[in-house]
Order: sequence, then C-alpha cells, then structure tokens
Amino acid sequence: MTPRPGTMRLACMFSSILLFGAAGLLLFISLQDPTELAPQQAPGIKFNIRPRQPHHDVPPGGSQDGDLKAPTERITRDLSSGAPRGRNLPAPDQPQSPLQRGTRLRLRQRRRRLLIKKMPAAATIPANSSDVPFIRPGPGTLDGRWVSLHRSQQERKRVMQEACAKYRASSSRRAVTPRHVSRIFVEDRHRVLYCEVPKAGCSNWKRVLMVLAGLASSTADIQHNTVHYGSALKRLDTFDRQGILHRLSTYTKMLFVREPFERLVSAFRDKFEHPNSYYHPVFGKAILARYRANASREALRTGSGVRFPEFVQYLLDVHRPVGMDIHWDHVSRLCSPCLIDYDFVGKFESMEDDANFFLSLIRAPRNLTFPRFKDRHSQEARTTARIARQYFAQLSALQRQRTYDFYYMDYLMFNYSKPFADLY
Repeated sequence: MTPRPGTMRLACMFSSILLFGAAGLLLFISLQDPTELAPQQAPGIKFNIRPRQPHHDVPPGGSQDGDLKAPTERITRDLSSGAPRGRNLPAPDQPQSPLQRGTRLRLRQRRRRLLIKKMPAAATIPANSSDVPFIRPGPGTLDGRWVSLHRSQQERKRVMQEACAKYRASSSRRAVTPRHVSRIFVEDRHRVLYCEVPKAGCSNWKRVLMVLAGLASSTADIQHNTVHYGSALKRLDTFDRQGILHRLSTYTKMLFVREPFERLVSAFRDKFEHPNSYYHPVFGKAILARYRANASREALRTGSGVRFPEFVQYLLDVHRPVGMDIHWDHVSRLCSPCLIDYDFVGKFESMEDDANFFLSLIRAPRNLTFPRFKDRHSQEARTTARIARQYFAQLSALQRQRTYDFYYMDYLMFNYSKPFADLY
C-alpha cells in the first residue's frame, strides 16, 4: 500500500521537530556550567567602605549576648570552613525561553572568566569575615586624602591575603578557638573588635574604645593602670562560642601593626631600661644567668641591666630560659590574620591618619580623635627608625639576619621593607 503524500509530509515534519528539539537540548546541556547550579560566590577581597551606625540593639557586655540568634545561617556553621558565603539570587518574574536562558548563561560565564582573571591569589574570604559591607561617607568627605586612605587599605589587605595564601594556606581551614581571639577587645556600642598589638599604640586604642563604650568622656582622663589592669573592656574569649561567632561575623575587625625592628626596640627600652617589677625579676634574671658570662651577684639578684644583644640572644634561642611575651611576639601569632579576616589594617607609622580615618568610618563622635600623648616615659623620645638602627648596630650581621628571619612573616604580611641593606 503506497503511503499518501499528506501522511509522508506529516511524518517528515514530526521527524524534523524531534531532531530540532534534540539538537536544542544538546546545545543547552553543553552550554550549562555546573557551577551555575550553585549560589553565586562573593568575590574574595571585601573593603567597600561604609561607616557603621552605632547599634543599641545589642546589650553591651553581658554573657547573655552569647545566646543571641545569628541573623543568618553562617553563624551556626563551623568556622573551619573556608568557603565563601553564597548569595540568594532572586527568581525571575516570568519564565524565559531556552534561547534567552542560554544568552544570559553565556554572559554570566564570560563575566566569571573575567573575574577569575582579575582576582588576586588570596581570593577566599575566611569563614569568620563579616558580610556587612562598608559604604562611603557623605559626599562632603570624598576628597583626595580620603580616596588615598581607602586605596591604602585595599592594598594592605591584598598583600596580607596573598601572604596568607602563599605561606599559611591551611590556616583558613582551621576553626577559630578562644586562644585565637584572646587578644581581641570588644566594643559593643559601635560593634568594633580590636586586636591588641603591644608597642603599636595599644594603650591609646584601648582608651578610645573606652570612650566609644561610654566608660569615659575623654581619653586624657584614663590612667595607664586603668587601661591595662582594669576590667572595663571585655576580651572576645570571655564570651561563649555563639557570642564569639556573632561578633566575628557582624562587627568591624581592626588591628594596628608596627615595623618589627622598631617595635622590638621599643619593647626592650620600655621593659628593660626602666625599673620594672615584673620583667626584671622574671625575664632579666633568666637572661643574665644564661647569656652574661661572669654576671655580678647584684645583677643576678635584681635582673636589672640587661643589654640589647643579650635580649636578642634570648629572643633567638630555641631553648629560651623563659617563654615568649606578647610585647615581642609576632603579630601573625597574636592576631591570627590568616584565620580572622580583618576589615581594617592600620600602621603605627601613619597612626594619626589611619586612626582618625577608622573613627570616621564607624561614625564615632566628631570630638573623639586618636590621642597623641605618649603613654609611658613621656619625657623619653619615641622609638624611631634611627633609634632602632642604633640598637641593631650593636648586633652582628648574623644576629640581624636571624632577627629579620624571626619576624619575616610580619615583614611580608604588612609590606615592610628590609631595615638593613645586607639582609636577604
């Protein structure tokens, strides 16, 4: 029986439709990127500046803060995860044709490839980074100086993250423990976390935090002993795990650093060249007994008179007679910057600009500025690069090199240049 011409045409049309549909489906599948099925990932480096409004919905202090429910699910997950947080993409209002979806897909893939090419090596946000972004202050403050400070912050974070990615790759996968946050002070009213680096302006920063918290009206009114031996400011490790996670994820985290050799000399001058009821008997006695030949009985009794080369011998000794101290420990150990994603990195060398820039970002009271006075031994000149070189001139070239090696990660992470030309 011969098929009718109409039947043949219908069969041909049906076959063509099937072939076209199959080809379209194969094309769509080939264009589909499996990563599109996952939420879009946030870019790695975060520093879009936004001054933070003071928040009064969190009661300052108090262990009850630890029971607060986190605003998003990121608080409940383990901090050991280094994956960036996803964003919830809104669903389209109307269904789209396969052709439209394919076009949008190709555009997204192209943007992703461009983003990856431009992305620095340290492009992963640590799990504890706060996702509340900064924004710029009002138009009246957008001058060249502000832009320069903003760019400086971006560069400091880039250098720090690249150093972490290269040398401390495993740090981002570790969980934050109370030990990691033991040097971090909390100011709840303005939602600030400050990691204390001794000999880098920490006394005056604590004064500023106390004024921000409403515990004092002026930084000039706060005595040294109140700053260091009082309990006005809480440390982050005094909160329970939920309180720690909540603050790490939502507060502005900042630290200030200093050129390592200058910081070391500053610590030595403060602790060993002036009477001290703790460092002389605890560290001085042990250093003199180990490193000074024929030490006098009086020196061994008091621990006074330690010389800088003897102090450096102690610092570099793998079998130290006494342990490490926070005043000369590495910043990378004190503040764990490869584990905790700091929003702001200031430097002692540009303290006034950096500090007051930070205060403007968090919208601190306008009459609050970073204090200029020297906290201890006010009649003595601050330790400068010139003074530090005078102390290091007492050392051999090998001792200088070993000291530089000791602080190498701090030099690298915070982009300080070599202090001596013969260092390698």
